[in-house]
Amino acid sequence: MRFLPVNLDALMVELPDLQQTLALQASLRAEPIAGIEDIVPAARTLLVRFRPGAIAQRELISAIGRRRLDAKVEQSGTLIEIPVRYDGEDLAEVADLLKISVEEVIRRHTGSDYTVAFTGFAPGFAYLSGGHPSFDLPRRATPRPRLAAGSVGLAGHFSAVYPQASPGGWQIIGVTDLPMWDLARERPALLQPGDRVRFVEASGRKDQTRKRDASASLPRLAQGQDEGIPSSIPLFDVVKPSPQMLFQDLGRPGQARQGVSVSGAMDRAALRSANRLVGNPSPLPGIEIAYGGCELLCLGETVVAVTGAEGPLTLTTAGGSAYPVPRYAAIALTAGDRLHFGEPQAGMRSYLAVRGGFAVAPVLGSAATDTLAQIGPPAIAVGGRLSGLAPPPGAVTGLPDVPPTLPKPGDPVILDVVMGPRSDWLSKQALEDFAAQSWSVTPQSNRIGIRLAGERALKRAPASEGKELPSEGTIQGSIQVPPLGQPVLFLADHPLTGGYPVIAAVAPYHLDRAGQIPIGAQIRFRPITQFPGGL
Repeated sequence: MRFLPVNLDALMVELPDLQQTLALQASLRAEPIAGIEDIVPAARTLLVRFRPGAIAQRELISAIGRRRLDAKVEQSGTLIEIPVRYDGEDLAEVADLLKISVEEVIRRHTGSDYTVAFTGFAPGFAYLSGGHPSFDLPRRATPRPRLAAGSVGLAGHFSAVYPQASPGGWQIIGVTDLPMWDLARERPALLQPGDRVRFVEASGRKDQTRKRDASASLPRLAQGQDEGIPSSIPLFDVVKPSPQMLFQDLGRPGQARQGVSVSGAMDRAALRSANRLVGNPSPLPGIEIAYGGCELLCLGETVVAVTGAEGPLTLTTAGGSAYPVPRYAAIALTAGDRLHFGEPQAGMRSYLAVRGGFAVAPVLGSAATDTLAQIGPPAIAVGGRLSGLAPPPGAVTGLPDVPPTLPKPGDPVILDVVMGPRSDWLSKQALEDFAAQSWSVTPQSNRIGIRLAGERALKRAPASEGKELPSEGTIQGSIQVPPLGQPVLFLADHPLTGGYPVIAAVAPYHLDRAGQIPIGAQIRFRPITQFPGGL
């Protein structure tokens, strides 16, 4: 096995094949190593996130390196049949690539049982191995901007079903009406690692779903009500929302098995600070407010704090008096007060916490809104009402904080990065250009990632030109290089896996800074490690 650097708190284990990758994953699940936070399996790699304070990187590498790779991976007793209408837009092209008829493509796809090897890309997206040996197909040269939910595709040796409408570069041969992801199920992801899968031709008929399983009747729950919340107190009416207002907390770790990333607040330090200022525990949800323009009408007495972006914050009383109030300090409000957020002068995301916390039902154990996975509470809109919980007795308001220095539009922002794991897929000139030039933050940036534009695109190394990288795990901070050579910096709502080489990752201590970079800013990357060939 080979170990590749990912970040100061993450590494990648590269193995010869899928079977050994799954065997190592099974070993680490059965006998966990203290300090490992999460494991994201892929075709030939395991992405391992760990706590440096609990285990040193070298100690972790040594412990993993001693594991056996010949263990048999157990399959579950679940057999799931997926009815497919074989009318996909790439069906004829796949037949031409394989030099067989369309009918033979269908016969081969339905003639094998598959196993869920791992999950990723999106919640409920399962990579299915074990198909016909002839299925070894390239992804499309240009991904489609939108594929319908239920699209059945082929790429490499894998088959998969897209759980929701999304961009995608797999070869699409059909579509199914069977939901791959449903929060109303106790187990939202229909396909879990180890499950067996069989595709059956649906002949144009819908909803021909058969599932054989000793526990076929899964209990169902109403969306967002997997955990109850106490009775709430109305606190605010939303007079005017900002361009994006979302409930966020510290995310939902440990859901990689279902293809769900952590998500959570883009600036975690700011959210923690807001909660501390009003006497709340750090994990309680607050509201992440992108840009400005937001106005809230207070419905009763409460204490709030606003942190994050730097900009005007105005309190208008019920009597009409208006005056500025500070950020990073506790603010007492009463019924009729209006709180208005001006346009940020530095940074771009503000965080609002209220004493006692907001009353919001968690989904999969968290109130975070994941915009890529479409998990969590909906975005807050005009006319919405925000409710809170009664504060515990003796809640202590924290002392005012010193705000951090945040980036401004047009200002250069320095981000420390750890090089790897796929720096070797880029040319020597690309590695130099990556750190030597400034990168502009484009308007196509969001919570999923920052799309960057540089004067000199990053070119592949000659040895990797024309090659495809099997999907691998990614982390918040991963900097991926698509074929056009303009990088994408993954943020909180990033996909769990990706198929483009990752040149580097933003150091953990600069992730909050990355979450505050506004459109139009200039980023410079500062490597804190040398070009790696492995650990």
